[in-house]
Amino acid sequence: MKKIAVVLCGSGYRDGSEIRESVAVLWALSQFPVSVQCFAPDGDQVDVVNCMTGQAVTGERRNMLIESSRIARGDVLPLKQLVTDASHYAGIVLPGGYGAAKNLCSFAFQGAQGEVRPDLKAILIDFHKAGKPIGAICIAPAILALAFKCHPLELTLGEQGDASVEIEKLGHEHFVCKADECHYDARNKIASTPAYMCEGAPLFQIFEGIRKVVERVVQ
Repeated sequence: MKKIAVVLCGSGYRDGSEIRESVAVLWALSQFPVSVQCFAPDGDQVDVVNCMTGQAVTGERRNMLIESSRIARGDVLPLKQLVTDASHYAGIVLPGGYGAAKNLCSFAFQGAQGEVRPDLKAILIDFHKAGKPIGAICIAPAILALAFKCHPLELTLGEQGDASVEIEKLGHEHFVCKADECHYDARNKIASTPAYMCEGAPLFQIFEGIRKVVERVVQ
């Protein structure tokens, strides 16, 4: 049975993984004969944000591994374990959420000048070199754009905008997609969908786009 890795980075769309997108990934994967393992960095989030107000909460710290366990129902492993176990997995999926652009890379702060966490970058390069499929949702394609700065990719972040301009600066090609669509870069085996980058998109469309990404990853 194929094993698929899902990388989380907290619980909440403003400072961690987007909960609905993460659940949609797990829901879609459950429809295929694969086993799934969630991973998250064992360290503090860059910040803690009140999801009601959008304001940063001062003096509070949250561990990404512990917060991600809320989504994974406790079944989550430290990301560093995937560095050594990558060969055991047939594919990987990165849900979005603004935390993905802050905790897994520095795209939120530095755009095209940002960097990816060294452990995650090593994992992504390993999967890519092995010809294994990678799925990226919402803002997560920006992680791939930074991880493969010298290797042009085809990605979607939804509509053209500031984020897409930044990844184009790195030589990647941006494709406009709706929430229920998926762009597949066949040469690099990378599937991406905009999800909540399409502001106001209904949940069923977001789930459909994510389902299409997962189909590409497990095929």
